[in-house]
Amino acid sequence: MAGARVARLAVWLCLTSASSLAAQAQPLTPLMNPPSSERHVGKFIFAELVTPDLIASKRFYGGLFGWTFRELKLGETDYAEASVDGDLVAGLAQRSMRADQTRQPAWLAVLSAADVDVARKRVLAQGGRVLVEPHERAGRGRFAVFADPQGAVFGVLASGSGDPPEELATPGQWIWHTLMTRENEAAVAFYQDLFDYEAFALPLADGSPDAPQQPIVASSGYARASVSEMPSNWFQTQTHYHWLGYIRVADAAQAVARALALGGRLLLPPRPDRHGGRLAIVADPQGAPVGLLEWLELPDERAAP
Repeated sequence: MAGARVARLAVWLCLTSASSLAAQAQPLTPLMNPPSSERHVGKFIFAELVTPDLIASKRFYGGLFGWTFRELKLGETDYAEASVDGDLVAGLAQRSMRADQTRQPAWLAVLSAADVDVARKRVLAQGGRVLVEPHERAGRGRFAVFADPQGAVFGVLASGSGDPPEELATPGQWIWHTLMTRENEAAVAFYQDLFDYEAFALPLADGSPDAPQQPIVASSGYARASVSEMPSNWFQTQTHYHWLGYIRVADAAQAVARALALGGRLLLPPRPDRHGGRLAIVADPQGAPVGLLEWLELPDERAAP
């Protein structure tokens, strides 16, 4: 991806600069309350969305996932923290879109890091880019935004209150992430170096030796994310490599119907998932893609698919 395209995406995704955070009137809600000593490097712990219509985004995600919101100001930016059943899951920020700007909104996946400044050095050493320099976010921890060598944008956070526990996500929470790319081996190597992931592969189809394999990255015995080959016509306009997050739902077909009734758009109809549930992909009314995953919980199930 050309540098200019990555830069435009960063401007669209990144919520506020360090200077505007310094002027924020209200601290962000800690990730964990009460604080925890848990730290799970490489775990997806939060997500943020920049949207041109915060009110419409709140209506969509609140109606679809049952999220409730706390409104606050980050400098001059209108911002809403989203929670489900008392657990903080996401942040949404208002940002106007210029008439000549064609980039659609997208979710920014945020991963746990032990040391954001060390992560910065690793990103640069492996050919990635720093889009937002490491800085303190009041109430939340030390944060930065990077792009991997293929251009996929992601955030890292050293949470000041600890990370969420290793538990299976409940409906309305992020349950899985997939990196959409056409550079599977290079992508896996980059994230292995950054987060000390283990990597393995699972068959995409019937489990036979000849079935296509999907790379999976894991840490501390928990699967964290998959790496998927991005079709050439993926989402029509969204041709850049990117992270796609999935939120757990009780019924994928019902969730799709609700998303459409709320003004969303269908990108991938419900289809079987290898674990027995179903997955689908929709776009919110402003165009941000989000995955829906119907997960069949099994006895003694661990934290992630």
